[in-house]
Amino acid sequence: MEILRTPEDRFADLPDFPWPASYAEVEADGIAVRMAYVEAGPSDGPVVLLLHGEPSWSFLYRFMIGPLADDGFRVIAPDLIGFGRSDKLVGTASYSYDRHARWVASLLDALGLDDITLFCQDWGGLLGLRIVGEQPGRFRAVVASNTGLPTGEQDLGPAFAAWRKFSQEVDEFPVGGIVNGGTGRELTAAEIAAYDAPFPDDSYKAAARIFPTLVPAEPDAPGAAENRAAWIGLAAFDGPFVTAFGDSDPITRGGDRPFQKLVAGAAGQTHHTVAGAAHFCQEDAGPELARIVADTARAAVAAGD
Repeated sequence: MEILRTPEDRFADLPDFPWPASYAEVEADGIAVRMAYVEAGPSDGPVVLLLHGEPSWSFLYRFMIGPLADDGFRVIAPDLIGFGRSDKLVGTASYSYDRHARWVASLLDALGLDDITLFCQDWGGLLGLRIVGEQPGRFRAVVASNTGLPTGEQDLGPAFAAWRKFSQEVDEFPVGGIVNGGTGRELTAAEIAAYDAPFPDDSYKAAARIFPTLVPAEPDAPGAAENRAAWIGLAAFDGPFVTAFGDSDPITRGGDRPFQKLVAGAAGQTHHTVAGAAHFCQEDAGPELARIVADTARAAVAAGD
């Protein structure tokens, strides 16, 4: 299996992103690859895990990492395999929903992470929330934003269908432009370039290309049965579970309501509709989201003391 690594000089002079990459070897289906992650804050602080989605990378969290680290949290922001500074497998057939989830779980094992407060958006939720459902004792609290845990029984809507069609048919997959199109504000040229940086050419984009097709859209789709099983554990999760969905995201609009209704830990929480935040809400409201995560994490720590 061919593995590509983006040259380090592609990541020089990133705006507002001073954190170097750390690396861990992760494994799924016997495929060992190198996963990059940012670590910031005190090593003995409560753990906050920031999981990105498609087609971004940990650069998306640059307005959240610093404030959370300054608040005393140990912040871990990985790059999913195929994204950012992590290894990239050549060919879309190398990627599956289950394999991505097991790579993330392998990173948690490699770093010995427990009592985690998870913030997840987009595919960060499809992966992170599945792991919460499978390993609920590993997590202390969750903040879910613009995401879901689909089981193939829901209509994913016309906006998602259009996105999936675009991802498979467009000749040039314009990663930076896609992120810019999913924000409420206009990104700068340097920020767009930072999202393009992991992908010197199309051969590096297999994960980004295939991700939209891996969302379970039918009950018998790969990943659907695993998500139905994960929902059992997720629904029973009784740690603080907070939703913070942007008010300007056509893809996930209304997706916060099932979590609020079904997850035990969502009862009695203050849930948030983030004004002016589109799909990539971290770009539009990073400091506000960091405050929500910090408040949720502190409440969870206090409840556990």
